[in-house]
Amino acid sequence: MNRTAIVAIATLSGALLLAGCGSSPTPLTFTSGPASVVLPVSSDPIVNTATAPTLSITYAAAENNIDQTTNKNIADRLELTLKNTGTTPLTGFEVYYTMTDTKTGKSEAYYEKLTGLILSAGQSSTVYFDNKTDPGHYPENTFSIYRTSNNQVDFAIQVSATGAKIATATATKSPGTGEKVD
Repeated sequence: MNRTAIVAIATLSGALLLAGCGSSPTPLTFTSGPASVVLPVSSDPIVNTATAPTLSITYAAAENNIDQTTNKNIADRLELTLKNTGTTPLTGFEVYYTMTDTKTGKSEAYYEKLTGLILSAGQSSTVYFDNKTDPGHYPENTFSIYRTSNNQVDFAIQVSATGAKIATATATKSPGTGEKVD
């Protein structure tokens, strides 16, 4: 088969595929917020060798959460308050966390870039993993161990920012029914 025939077949196949999908092709996109697909990862993709201890996690919770602005109770979710203790802004945030069912030993890990997050010197900010689209809110997998296990689930959390040493924290969901999304 010559090159022209292969190109013609590929073009015809693509046209038929698009015709079957409707008259105006729409590219598939993944966005942040409720439409996002958050799947477990097999390893930690964060590469950060910085040693400046200018990033800290001052609050981490996976249940009995408190809105850090209003001090009122909010529905359960992974919630982290990050603080820049340095003298320059922090950017390039990434988070990697594992959750482990303490009874079954089953474990899942997740990675996300915290797009749009900038912490000025001395500033703190709270981020939420709850599928809301407000600033500071990021997607989560609503079918994760956290949401479905009746057992205790322990979180090991790492947050990275450009030029800052990785900050770590832990959080726990106590035994009981899977945590519910609000």
